[in-house]
Amino acid sequence: MLRIINQLADARVELQRICERTHDEQVVHKEATVREILQTVQRNGDEALLQYTADFDKQHLTVDQLRIRGSEIDAAYQQVSKELIDAIRLACRNIERFHRKRLPTSWVEFEGDVVLGKRYHPVDKAGIYVPGGRAAYPSTVLMNAIPAQVAGVERIVMVTPPGADGAINPAVLVAAQEAGVSEIYRVGGAQAIAALAYGTHTIPAVDVITGPGNIYVTLAKKQVFGTVGIDSLAGPSEVLIIADRSADATHVATDLLAQAEHDPMAAAILITPDAILAERVAAEVARQLEGHPRQTLTEKSIANYGVAIVVDTLETAAELSNQFAPEHLELEVNDPWSLLESIRHAGAVFLGHATPEAVGDYLAGPNHTLPTSGAARYASPLSTETFMKHSSLIQYSPRALSEVSDAIARLTEAEGLPSHGDSVKFRTQPQNLPRRESRDDM
Repeated sequence: MLRIINQLADARVELQRICERTHDEQVVHKEATVREILQTVQRNGDEALLQYTADFDKQHLTVDQLRIRGSEIDAAYQQVSKELIDAIRLACRNIERFHRKRLPTSWVEFEGDVVLGKRYHPVDKAGIYVPGGRAAYPSTVLMNAIPAQVAGVERIVMVTPPGADGAINPAVLVAAQEAGVSEIYRVGGAQAIAALAYGTHTIPAVDVITGPGNIYVTLAKKQVFGTVGIDSLAGPSEVLIIADRSADATHVATDLLAQAEHDPMAAAILITPDAILAERVAAEVARQLEGHPRQTLTEKSIANYGVAIVVDTLETAAELSNQFAPEHLELEVNDPWSLLESIRHAGAVFLGHATPEAVGDYLAGPNHTLPTSGAARYASPLSTETFMKHSSLIQYSPRALSEVSDAIARLTEAEGLPSHGDSVKFRTQPQNLPRRESRDDM
């Protein structure tokens, strides 16, 4: 049953609890386990990958079976419907179109005798992690691979855990092919992150790793950060819906359940100034859970991290939303664009009654890899920039350098770095350089 909270103070406490739901006592133990896996793969390479795949996925593979063959990708097209292929291609077009608009461009600016600029360049190799387990995620393939392609990454390496029979879901393989990824390996978990970070004989080391996974994958990404770049430390998924009396209780309930069915730790939150709507949504959630294909999992999510909060105004709802900084924020209100002015922190915002979060999950175009657990306060969705870095460009003419030499001298003296100052003086005042005595001269 969806719990209803009417007191603002209680609501703040509950939102904080939900935001911190991954901070449990088991994390320290899991971090140690992940550290051991990373070190073992770094040391033993493919041999460790095969052993961990046997231990965790119960699949006994050979080195030759790690990489997906082209014939498997071809066969995947025969195992999915034409309608699904068409849907994947539509999503590809929309995602590519959106991310091309986000592609940063290099620039150079001339200010007299000074030239400044930025030069953007893609990383050489990107690694994409696509989770398996409870479901198949062709959308994750598209949302990670297409921005990398648009950014201009030359080599994209995809890893995903093998299924019960060692095979990879055909929809995932079709999505990879449509997104231009042909280098795919059947390995998952922390060991897959280790392979991408350190490289093995079979799997190349990459520069950036993106894509969501379970707690072991997330902790592995956290530990290899610095050796490689990462997109984010994604936690369990979450949706926060702000709704007023214009919202349809059935639609709101469905959107809450659409998030809850992801994972037992997914969060589904409604904030509304309409107490009657809150009651109707709670009743509708209970009704829709009856006979739900993922009922046990979804009920756990709703029971532990599902809540309806009744507030006095939409402004208070926006304030609570900003406190939580949700991954997905739906504004199911009469005037969503007006309310948007009060929203400061959200991974993605869905405006109006006809824009369920599922639209963004699959094919609207904006990325569905979003900051979670409050990270939207400082982080942004995955984009082409995730797969790029920039270099600063600086050029001074002799005259421009001379004009700032005194200021640089003062700053270098303040920091006690004489050679920094000399590097300017040697160029601007070579005839007046004093001889600096050192202890070696005494």
